[in-house]
Amino acid sequence: MILIIGLGNKGNKFKNTRHNIGAEILIHFTENNHYQSFKLEKKLQSLISKNEEIILAIPQCFMNESGEIVKKLVDYFKISLDNLLVIHDDTDIRLGEFKIQKNRGAAGHKGLESIINCLKSKNFWRLRIGVRSPKVIHQKAEEIVLKKFTREERRIIQQIEPVIFGKILQWIQQVKMQ
Repeated sequence: MILIIGLGNKGNKFKNTRHNIGAEILIHFTENNHYQSFKLEKKLQSLISKNEEIILAIPQCFMNESGEIVKKLVDYFKISLDNLLVIHDDTDIRLGEFKIQKNRGAAGHKGLESIINCLKSKNFWRLRIGVRSPKVIHQKAEEIVLKKFTREERRIIQQIEPVIFGKILQWIQQVKMQ
């Protein structure tokens, strides 16, 4: 079983903010790859879309509380951490770029700190989506993550989404072959 989680903050106030790019990417991935629509699973406090072997989840909490829900999902579905991919924003990476990596620290990302603390491990896969505007170099992460994307930045995200979707599908195939 594979679990892919898109991180974000719950509520309309945070819609289209940089911190919500993980959830947004997962929603668009679902739409573009013919998965079922997300449905709220109250007992798991998450929006869930699943098929026989893949579960897509968007925790319905604030970013800093993600760990408890991710742990609940991992335990409920009996997921090996090798089969866990967390999609999230990353202010250390420029907008339009991304990295898929495993076994990395939180680098100050409060949602990831929460996940690492609750799982008692950092040994899971992460898809780090860059949200730092090329025009802004010296801002702190806290000043960036709750800002909405400009129209120009939205176009950059739309252009990179198919490449990200391809990387997610490639990761799924890689995990299935293990």
